[in-house]
Amino acid sequence: MYRLTTPDADGYREWAACLAEFGDGPIDGSGFEGRPDLSAAAFQAYIADRARWADTSIPAPEGFVHCDFRWITGPGGQLLGFLAIRHTLTPFLLEQGGHIGYSVRPTSRNRGVAGAALALGLAEAQALGITPVLLTVREDNLASRRVIERAGGSYEDTRNGFRRYWFPGPHRGQ
Repeated sequence: MYRLTTPDADGYREWAACLAEFGDGPIDGSGFEGRPDLSAAAFQAYIADRARWADTSIPAPEGFVHCDFRWITGPGGQLLGFLAIRHTLTPFLLEQGGHIGYSVRPTSRNRGVAGAALALGLAEAQALGITPVLLTVREDNLASRRVIERAGGSYEDTRNGFRRYWFPGPHRGQ
C-alpha cells in the first residue's frame, strides 16, 4: 500500500501541494530548512540536488553526509510525506537528526503512514549496511515517539531536547 520512491521529476504538482500543507512547520526528512520555495524552477533544482546527495561517487561537502531522500507514496502514487536515510552520522546528527528522518503531510497523519514508512526506511538502511540505526525525535513529538517505540526503537537517552532511539539490527516488521 505505501512505498518509498525516489523523488519524481514529473511530480511537481504533488510535491507543491504536499509541502504547502506543512505551512511554517518543520518538514523532517525533506532536506529543507525553513519554508521551501514552491516554484517549478525550485522543484527542478530540488530533484537535481537530492540526486547529488545520494551519489556516493561524489564526495559529500565538509560536515555533511550522503543521504537518500525518498517520497512516501500511497495508493495511486499520492505523495504522503518525506523520508531521508543518512548514510553516516556527523557529531550533529548523533545528537539530533540520526540516520532516518521523516514527515507525513498533515492530511495523511494518524493512518499508519509513518509506521509503514519507518519500516520501509529501516529495511533500506539495512540494505545499505547501516546498522545500528539511530533515530531522534523532539521530546514533545509524542506521535513520532510512539511510532518509533512501536517499531522497536530502543530508547538510549535525551540530549538537548531530543530523545535518541537505536534499532540494533534487522527490523522486526520486515
